[in-house]
Amino acid sequence: MLKIVKTSLIIATSTLAFSNTAQANDINEALANICTIVQADDKGELRKKMRSVQSDFKLKLRDYYSGISCGGQSLIRTALSSNAVEVGTLLVKNMPSKDLAEPESDGKTLQAWIAEKGLQSSPISAELNDRI
Repeated sequence: MLKIVKTSLIIATSTLAFSNTAQANDINEALANICTIVQADDKGELRKKMRSVQSDFKLKLRDYYSGISCGGQSLIRTALSSNAVEVGTLLVKNMPSKDLAEPESDGKTLQAWIAEKGLQSSPISAELNDRI
């Protein structure tokens, strides 16, 4: 009886470990071309991508935003650099204001980075300032 319980636990644990790895790979595949979508300023395609990730994996933008890097930049920084106004404003509107005010991977907040790059006149910057 004890062997059956131990065997069942081992099988259940290995199945969960495998499914978590498979899910991480699936999420990476689902988000693979998100940088290209942001750079192309394709708001409709980004919305579809965000909806599919939310329905398939139960993840919202704030859950995977910090894990995505487009050439070393975050999605909003990529939108600002590419002058992707529609996508950039959509990203700013979908992120919690608390997360928008926090420093990113390089230690700079979005506002500090915008000021450093001289992008204060961007509509994305105006939307960011309204949200924070």
